[in-house]
Amino acid sequence: MSSIIAVALLGCTTVVSVDSAPAAAKERARDLGIPFVGTPGPNNAITDVAGVTVGYSTIIEGSGKIEVGKGPVRTGVTAILPRGKKFGPSFAGWYTLNGNGEMTGTTWIDESGFLEGPVMITNTHSVGVVRDAVISWEAENDLVGPHFRDLYWRLPVVAETWDGILNDINGMHVKEEHVYAALDGAKSGPIEEGNVGGGTGMNLFNFKGGTGTASRKLTAEEGGYTVGVLVQGNFGSRADLTIAGAPVGKEIADLLPDVSWKRGEGGSIIVVVATDAPLLPHQLKRIARRIPLGLAKTGGYGGNGSGDIFIAFSTANPEAFNQETNTKVEMVSNDKIGPLFHATVDGTEEAIINAMVAAETMKGRDDNVSFAIPHDRLKEVLKKYNRLSQ
Repeated sequence: MSSIIAVALLGCTTVVSVDSAPAAAKERARDLGIPFVGTPGPNNAITDVAGVTVGYSTIIEGSGKIEVGKGPVRTGVTAILPRGKKFGPSFAGWYTLNGNGEMTGTTWIDESGFLEGPVMITNTHSVGVVRDAVISWEAENDLVGPHFRDLYWRLPVVAETWDGILNDINGMHVKEEHVYAALDGAKSGPIEEGNVGGGTGMNLFNFKGGTGTASRKLTAEEGGYTVGVLVQGNFGSRADLTIAGAPVGKEIADLLPDVSWKRGEGGSIIVVVATDAPLLPHQLKRIARRIPLGLAKTGGYGGNGSGDIFIAFSTANPEAFNQETNTKVEMVSNDKIGPLFHATVDGTEEAIINAMVAAETMKGRDDNVSFAIPHDRLKEVLKKYNRLSQ
């Protein structure tokens, strides 16, 4: 199980999860017999890409009527480190399907082709504090690269989705110490899903949503590469929910969120794709542009109020970043990139469903309730449409 610490913060106790739990702690989509295309890695997680680590801070505090600045709090921070606690810029590319959202640092990725630090995900109104804390954390851990004393500059990548249905989002409850906890606690291996990290207060297709992950291992003939995906899912209308081709949202039309404020179409998703395939920045942008196809398989379509923002990075070519000399890099042939596209689409679909399956019913601000998808009824629907694999 994950380690839990109590952090004294502004006179209250905040519950913060600082490391990963075994995947076996919760049922995942495949455990329910949901069929997916492709072969996962050993953990079926983004951490199957060697060197990638993930850490969380999960902040759950208070109940009842909202008092801005006091809670209730249902939020957190997710940290994805491409090379662990090591300075080593990675080739990267990003893409947005619908831009009602934020991912900082992306203009420099477009310009330079490099992701120079972690990818962080939190709630919409905590992007600033997370960005600032990353700069401090990198400096304290000597991760600012070959720069002269204090003459370094950082443009952290921080993305968000909105958790205001369950969380006192205007209370600014994410603090520097939560960011540090997520970064310091980042680990490889199996990672927790559902109501965790930045995904703590999120919703998917009007069920409880959150953080999900998956991976794909290509065959030797396809290069033997690994593709890992992590999502923070907070989007979708119930009627559109599709799982393994079955119209699950139409079949389970009840259990809609019990909330004090009825929300219209909207929601967002952040997707991070990691791979060990030697892809250059323009190819990684091509990877990122395939992510929406995975969303579409679950019923997402990039509505007007949605922030659908995606980033892909490669851990190959570790010596590509050099401020002094030219470097030589390896590149997958464009004619051989198809299986990586396929793995991205399939991994994204599964990561979204994993986020929903792992999530648990949560009551938050003003006693608003977001219900978990009932596993027994989900299996009944899949069986009805002959989509259950076991």
